[in-house]
Amino acid sequence: MIKQSKLLLLLLILPLSAQASDLINTTFFGNVAIEGYDPVAYFAENAPVKGQKQFSHEWRGANWRFSSARNRDRFAAEPEKYAPQYGGYCAYAVANGSTAGIDPGQFSIVDGKLYLNYNAKIQKRWLEDRDNYIKSADQNWPAVLE
Repeated sequence: MIKQSKLLLLLLILPLSAQASDLINTTFFGNVAIEGYDPVAYFAENAPVKGQKQFSHEWRGANWRFSSARNRDRFAAEPEKYAPQYGGYCAYAVANGSTAGIDPGQFSIVDGKLYLNYNAKIQKRWLEDRDNYIKSADQNWPAVLE
């Protein structure tokens, strides 16, 4: 009976946490944005850098992690400047009317904006017609979440 009660409680709680930040692509447990990678590092180091729990900041209902206190503070001051487009969902998927997870290593910065992709194959497609995909994704976002 105790196991059933715990399962029922878990089933009731999980949907609430998933709905809390649909605008931001987060991990299932911990509500961590972009799989715990530091969004500022993409700009500062042109590389994906894993963030650390001790350097966290909550924004738009998600927990963002950073590799340093400096990066955390830069993000806190201007989150829109550093946050990935389309809530951190795969930009190619959003351009095609859906959402998908990301591989934090598959990224591009275009006109000062961070775009993430599902995997290397998808990023290759994305880069082949990037500007048109951005236009489509901009039109689709955030309606694809409905």
